[in-house]
Amino acid sequence: MKRRSSPTRVIVVAGLAVVLAVLGNGAITAQDTADDKYTVQVPGGLAFSEFRGYERWQVVSISHTGDQVMAVILANPLMIDAYKAGIPGNGQPFPDGSQMAK
Repeated sequence: MKRRSSPTRVIVVAGLAVVLAVLGNGAITAQDTADDKYTVQVPGGLAFSEFRGYERWQVVSISHTGDQVMAVILANPLMIDAYKAGIPGNGQPFPDGSQMAK
């Protein structure tokens, strides 16, 4: 039996992780209904509460850092609509309220 190459295995594992994240999102969201997670804040910076509802945002990109870590970039519906309208390629600015998170 022939073994799969390492890049193929990474793609399969990444795809499986995305599927599990999407399917498991409802269970995680149901468990994390308390607002205490929104009290986290970077010292002198952004607060986690500024990204409320990120659990339902659409995945824009996935990257693998090489240390068994996967990074996912999410965007809120306003940002997704802006991309579909051709922003930033059409020279227009992103609308107020557009957000992305990694």
